[in-house]
Amino acid sequence: MTYTSTAATTPRIWAVPDVRVASVALTLALTVALAALVYYFVGYDQGAVSLFGSDTHVHEFVHDARHFLGFPCH
Repeated sequence: MTYTSTAATTPRIWAVPDVRVASVALTLALTVALAALVYYFVGYDQGAVSLFGSDTHVHEFVHDARHFLGFPCH
């Protein structure tokens, strides 16, 4: 009885993920998260929605940028 293996004659195709796609996706996700954080601190960090309570250091630090970008402040 002769045994013939077909696995040795057919090449295996490995699914290799494209690292560039994952890298671009990660870069995009981090950029969006950073942009949202900057947008919050420039536009909305004051009063009731402040992450720092009654501390106004962040508000005063971005005060001129807030008015320049058209966000109401007072």
